[in-house]
Amino acid sequence: MKIGTSLSRCVRDIYEGKVDIYDVLVIIARTNVDPYNDDHWTSLWQGYAGGGRIGSPYSHPEWDGIPAGDEDQVRGIIQQLHDSGKLHQPRQYGAHPPRMNHYWYDAILTPENLQDNTVAKDAWDTYKVAAKLSNVR
Repeated sequence: MKIGTSLSRCVRDIYEGKVDIYDVLVIIARTNVDPYNDDHWTSLWQGYAGGGRIGSPYSHPEWDGIPAGDEDQVRGIIQQLHDSGKLHQPRQYGAHPPRMNHYWYDAILTPENLQDNTVAKDAWDTYKVAAKLSNVR
């Protein structure tokens, strides 16, 4: 399982097939976006796809080079992450996490890790039930 710390960079890796969306445990994003709000989406797409302006809050055009015709596919990835509870946005709660150099971290959950951590065990058991119900590998 993978934990991501950058919405733009992680979504690009999923879009490019470098990371399988089903291997994502969570993405803790610095970005605050509602992927179903057209105004939010337009601003995000313009900023990350390289159409941002000077002074834009999106200073890193991580999606530069993704064809405009694939915009719906990229938005669909974010919507899928959002709908599956895999997108955590601390800015919605007043936090402002820093940009990290590394943006993927591997999380290895073993029975030994879970035995002494009841919260992680409950979360893992809930995830496995939800995964089975939604046919996630």
